Amino acid sequence: MTFTYVIEHMEEDETTPKSLPPWVELEYAHMIMLAGINGRVEFTHLSHNSSSSLDARLASINEPSASYRVHTQSVMELLEQNNIPITRVCLLDPKAQTVLAPEDGKIFDHFLFGGILGDDPPRDRTSELRQLGFPSRQLGSMQMTTDTALAVTKRVIDDKVQLNAIPYVDFPTITFNAKESVEMPFRYIVNGKEPVLPPGMRELLHEDLNKSVIF
Repeated sequence: MTFTYVIEHMEEDETTPKSLPPWVELEYAHMIMLAGINGRVEFTHLSHNSSSSLDARLASINEPSASYRVHTQSVMELLEQNNIPITRVCLLDPKAQTVLAPEDGKIFDHFLFGGILGDDPPRDRTSELRQLGFPSRQLGSMQMTTDTALAVTKRVIDDKVQLNAIPYVDFPTITFNAKESVEMPFRYIVNGKEPVLPPGMRELLHEDLNKSVIF
């Protein structure tokens, strides 16, 4: 079965002169890798500026990845155009009553995320989607980045791994050298001892850390 992951971009960025922030593009690019070659990712509700730059960024990826499309339309417009009822769409919502389980892959074939979820502290951006009436599931109480949420969802519904069997690390410290490190305020899937970050994110974090140093 092919699963579709829909990322509803939650920022109003029409006035932004260029594109998405670099860390957002890294997370979105990571998503099409995490979704796997049999998956599909739909990025919705982007401004014209952001959709053009994201499309170019995703087209440059040479890793095996999911098929994808970038849209300026909202998720509701996309579903209407393709005659997809909301009963087939599962909203990943931290306030949902039911935990995502492998059996949900038999109920839903679309999984919806609110893009740019990595706020610290959380701002409940999912509330805008919650009001639209989607059935929902949650991934636990800990705040995740959007790409991590997609990766966890794929593990559960596609790979049939129970949510509590996935290895995690909470609030990991990314160490750059003996003097420089940064603590991440989210939950990540862990690979060995290291959190799974988007390619290029470690370098971006180090660059941002150096920019913040005051001499």
